[in-house]
Amino acid sequence: MNAPAAFRRRYGASPLHLLLVLASFAFALYAGLRLLQGDPVGVALWFVGAALLHDLVLLPLYSVTDRAMQALFTQGRDAERPAPRVSVNYVRVPAFVSGVLLLVWWPLVLRRVGHYTAATALPADGFLTRWLLITAALFAASAAVIIVRTFIRQRRRSRAQRQARSATK
Repeated sequence: MNAPAAFRRRYGASPLHLLLVLASFAFALYAGLRLLQGDPVGVALWFVGAALLHDLVLLPLYSVTDRAMQALFTQGRDAERPAPRVSVNYVRVPAFVSGVLLLVWWPLVLRRVGHYTAATALPADGFLTRWLLITAALFAASAAVIIVRTFIRQRRRSRAQRQARSATK
């Protein structure tokens, strides 16, 4: 057995994968050391605060929201009226992307950074409008995908029903 195949069998991936993982760890270590040079206590407090905020506030909030969305899509369904085949992911994905964008850009979206214009010579206004437009576009794209997939599914179903009727004749 050749060496690369033996390595892949033993490690589970290619040597390039291992090299990239080690490089990413080295980069994360470098970034962490650079980050801690400025204010290590502040950085540690930020990490602990972010973990607590996520685990105690955000995780229960988006878990309850997700359960509510799942219940909304399947509420009042029985054997005669089966649940629609619309996945909750059509709401999850645009909401997640919009939330990540808000999380990254919230100081500019909410106009909480006064020194942005002085540092970049770019106006700080307009971020809220852009974020809202991006969010609307994400949900519109998701709705378009739902419509197209539903249309395709209905065409296939009607074609199958026509073929079944013609086969029974």
